Amino acid sequence: MENERSNIGKKAGIIGIAANLVLVIIKLIAGLLSSSVSIMADAFNNLSDATSSIVTLVGFRLSELPPDSEHPYGHARFEYLSGLVVAMLILVIGFEMALGSVKKIINPQETQASLLIFYILIVSIFMKAALWIYYKRKGQEISSSVLLASSADSKNDVITTTAVLCSLCVENYFHLKIDGFMGLAVAIFILYSGVLLAKETVSPLLGEGVNEELKILLEDYILSGEKVAGCHDLMVHDYGPGKRFASIHVEMDKEEDSITCHEIIDKMERECFEKYGVHLVIHYDPIVTDDPELERLHGIVSSILHMKDTRLSMHDFRMTLGEENINLIFDIVLPPELRGQEKEIQNSLEKALNSIENKRYFTVITFDIGFNR
Repeated sequence: MENERSNIGKKAGIIGIAANLVLVIIKLIAGLLSSSVSIMADAFNNLSDATSSIVTLVGFRLSELPPDSEHPYGHARFEYLSGLVVAMLILVIGFEMALGSVKKIINPQETQASLLIFYILIVSIFMKAALWIYYKRKGQEISSSVLLASSADSKNDVITTTAVLCSLCVENYFHLKIDGFMGLAVAIFILYSGVLLAKETVSPLLGEGVNEELKILLEDYILSGEKVAGCHDLMVHDYGPGKRFASIHVEMDKEEDSITCHEIIDKMERECFEKYGVHLVIHYDPIVTDDPELERLHGIVSSILHMKDTRLSMHDFRMTLGEENINLIFDIVLPPELRGQEKEIQNSLEKALNSIENKRYFTVITFDIGFNR
């Protein structure tokens, strides 16, 4: 599966290199013949795309390297690094094109157009549209952020080349010198695309949170398991495409046979990798399900939390008897927006609980930062 994925990525890189080099050559010819800075900017944009395709190809090759002593989880993050390099190249090209366009705005020169130049731009638009569709299909097929970024970049190129074509028409039929302004607009568009791509590739390298769709898939799969009463504390670590490791706590009745529970957990771990390509480690949490008093207090505490904020939920609810008070020990899943309010939440919960029960309860709470559905 991983080899097939890498082969698709490398093939896409080779196609991108060939197509963009052809576009660079014909647009440079068109730009030199017409003295159009916007066409030249578009040509260098395609040159950056060709370079990006080379980086993509190298990235897929390096990501195939097997794990070693220094990198036990493999080298799949090279794909993210290649995306970051592509973003940097796009930013450099965009900056250089912006400078050239500003110079032409200050010192405008007349452009010369011919049918050949119009045909060249029209052909390039169709070629980029084909690349846009190709990259998108292959990127979705192998879930590659780099190919999807290349697809978005190709779509941007369709827009910019169409704008350049319109600019050339305006200059030649209405004699308005807007070539420099159009070149600057193309450069700004290139810079904007580079910034967006940089954000998309830096995020997984910094350790972004679990993808919400994957989170739902994993939790739904676990909750559908035999004898599973609940789950919580899902954590996913991404070491690159196809290299995801996760851990989760699964709640089962403490009265269930531990050997049977262990076998169920082992099966879920294997099936999770087969279905979703995630190496899952499951922590077994035995829970009490036959204590009426514990269940009653669980319901009261849950209601108080929901009155405070409907996004608050809890798990691992336990009770111990102290000399002077009753200790309630549990975890609360805290939305990121409520971070910093932990003490206030705990104090208001204890106050409400003690007033309802007319007893002295002391809470021991662990706050987990998470995202509720």
